[in-house]
Amino acid sequence: MSAGPLLGIAAAAVLLLLLMIIRFKVHAFLALIVVSLLTALATGIPFEAIVPTLVQSFGGTLGAVALLVGLGAMLGKLVEYSGGARVLADRMIALFGETRAPFALGIASLLMGFPIFFDAGLIVMLPIIFAVARRLGGPILLYALPAAAAFSVMHVFLPPHPGPVTASEFYDANLGLLMVTGVVLAFPIWWLSGYLWGKFVAKRYPFVLSNTLFNEVKEEEITNPPAVSTVLFMLMLPLLLIFMNTGLDFLRSLGAVDVNQAWFSLLRAVGTTPVALLISTLVAMLVLGHRRGVEGNALEKVLDSALAPICSVVLITGAGGMFGGVLRASGIGDALSNSLGDLGLPVIVAAYLVAVILRLAQGSATVALVTAAGLMAPSVIGADFSAMQVVAITLATAAGSVFAGHVNDSGFWLVGRLLGMDVKTTLKTWTVQQALESLVGFIFACLIFALF
Repeated sequence: MSAGPLLGIAAAAVLLLLLMIIRFKVHAFLALIVVSLLTALATGIPFEAIVPTLVQSFGGTLGAVALLVGLGAMLGKLVEYSGGARVLADRMIALFGETRAPFALGIASLLMGFPIFFDAGLIVMLPIIFAVARRLGGPILLYALPAAAAFSVMHVFLPPHPGPVTASEFYDANLGLLMVTGVVLAFPIWWLSGYLWGKFVAKRYPFVLSNTLFNEVKEEEITNPPAVSTVLFMLMLPLLLIFMNTGLDFLRSLGAVDVNQAWFSLLRAVGTTPVALLISTLVAMLVLGHRRGVEGNALEKVLDSALAPICSVVLITGAGGMFGGVLRASGIGDALSNSLGDLGLPVIVAAYLVAVILRLAQGSATVALVTAAGLMAPSVIGADFSAMQVVAITLATAAGSVFAGHVNDSGFWLVGRLLGMDVKTTLKTWTVQQALESLVGFIFACLIFALF
């Protein structure tokens, strides 16, 4: 099919999905499966390939999300059950004050988001966010949205995350220069599109925390809470392990290490996100469980209670990945980006728009960034751009890849369900935040391109 019919099918699929969920109250998990199946049929995917495409897309997303959310929920439950989240929340409020709590949570998330992926970082940070929200009794979006936006900014714009690293390799960009520029821009991008937007939407949607991923632990159930330093250690442990992995990958991209060495492969494996969270959870069982007198069946019940609330989150997120996978398999994004390449736009604008279209068409920011960079690489490498202008084009492509994440993005469902939002509210809050983040990032990239 040409780009026109494919675009019409994609638009109709999204509208049908929203209609089923919002108007007819069909459960999101079922609606996503039905729409994914109908989209596969409408786009001409061979009948014998439809079910394998659905299952592979669902399983690919579920394999990553279930491990991260499951292990992260267990770790978060231990931090919450031990009273650690409340202890750390009280210390943060004492240090920064009640009015600066959202800002402090956002800054902490920016720092944590340097080495850790978006979804894993959000899961690890959630018990602290929820504890602060309960402690102060304010709208959950006031505290959660700035933090989620911070993880998104770091994941999209900064090495050593896989998207910007791969894009820099395609464009032959200076990775060190890209990192320095990204660090400088990360704060203003987050402040404009995450912190200020979070304060604004919290006034429009002032719902408070009702039931969290970790459930609420009553004050009288907490005995012998851990010290603040212990809680910080438990939060920093997965961060340090993952940083080891991403740091090694960064050194690999610079050619500074021999990737054939056994120690390199071992340390990278230990620092992968699922293994890092597993190690952290096992350490938390010892530090926050056994050493506090919680062991045996009691500890098993604590960990088991963390899994039930996440079942819906995991399944819906996997189904969102299924929908995005069907759209990728249909070739919608490729058809649109190829037709856009013939318009004769400036390279930095074309790179941004190609990434935007790929993002809207198939959902994944990383896939959109890597694919757009691959498509635009010949035009960038063949032109006479300065090193800083190539960095600006890389940042513009990254900005396009995060634009307006919606129902075909697994992250959309993850954020919405974790924060207790329905689809309509998630579209009005998170989707708009992602669009603002994209536009602000693109403006900064254009300024750099023009000045250098």
